Amino acid sequence: MPKQHALLSASSSSRWLNCTPSAVLESHEPDTSSPFAEEGTRAHALAEKKLKSWVKSKRKTHFKADDGEMAEATDGYRDYVIEVFNGEKKKTPDAELLIEQKLDFSKWVPNGFGTGDAVIIGDDTLHIIDFKYGKGVKVSAEDNSQMLLYAAGALDVFGALYDFDKITTHIYQPRIGNISESTITVSALEDWLDTTVKPKADLASKGDGDQRPGDWCRFCKVRAKCKARADFDIEAVKASGFDTDPNLLDKEDIESILPMLDELQSWIKDLSQYALDQALDGVKYRGFKVVEGRSNRKVIDDKGLIDALHKMGYEDDVIMTKPKLQTITALEKAVGKKMFTGIAMPYIDKPKGKPTLVPESDKRPEYSSAEDDFADDLQ
Repeated sequence: MPKQHALLSASSSSRWLNCTPSAVLESHEPDTSSPFAEEGTRAHALAEKKLKSWVKSKRKTHFKADDGEMAEATDGYRDYVIEVFNGEKKKTPDAELLIEQKLDFSKWVPNGFGTGDAVIIGDDTLHIIDFKYGKGVKVSAEDNSQMLLYAAGALDVFGALYDFDKITTHIYQPRIGNISESTITVSALEDWLDTTVKPKADLASKGDGDQRPGDWCRFCKVRAKCKARADFDIEAVKASGFDTDPNLLDKEDIESILPMLDELQSWIKDLSQYALDQALDGVKYRGFKVVEGRSNRKVIDDKGLIDALHKMGYEDDVIMTKPKLQTITALEKAVGKKMFTGIAMPYIDKPKGKPTLVPESDKRPEYSSAEDDFADDLQ
């Protein structure tokens, strides 16, 4: 699978089409990954392997997957593509199926390219199918700029060779049962590319235009420190008015605030995490420090603790809640805190709490990482 990344990628197009400076602003930030993204990459690779195997042998071969869910999801994607392809072949016997097809839409977007998971070309219809393994955000094919840019790339390559006049985009998102499709005419696509995409892409490639916050901020690398987003959220609250009762929020005030809460909470969470990450990298915020967060004790050897309590004369009716050991708090009450601590110490662990950013007035000592502790030991 291709590993190159375009500045104005199709996958981030909803962002740079709405907030044209975002692509250049993001380009200065390091690439990051997550277990979810890595899982998605493995699922895509497996889906590609299954589909290519079918094209070659016309058999549905089984391959090793991370788990049953991934095996089922990729089987379903392969079968869906085959169904669309076979449906197109009934109308167009020489229809083509292309897998992981590089699609160049640089005619409208500077250096714009992407990869279509599956592209099916028939006499009257071009199909673009995208496999989405994630389940956090439901994705629709309707007005989906990523899919439309893939369609543009396919149109530029195959439009002169085939006589299709419409394009159907498909989203296959099996883990939440989402299959979405949308059809657009070639003329409507070309109009959108010429009147909307090209002028905005020209601005975006230079980092020009106005920053514009919205739903597209969700995966932006600079969403936490974006001034436009901060201004937008703060001004939105100020603009609510609250000019009915000067002392208390009434029903109308609350109704004006409720639509903002999800975005405000998201912004606060993003900004808090960014500030913490920076503080852990050595940035000092006046009046704040990083401390070790709270963590819960946990029993690391149930059998050992049960045996130790039995030896001290404590029976199951005191220490057990069938079939499990009582909670640590309940055991402290039943045995006595001091006695329980003496018995249970070898069998209980209290992991290091997660770092958290707090005011300097907090009584907890400043946080030191495991690496810092190790460095101290060496010194």
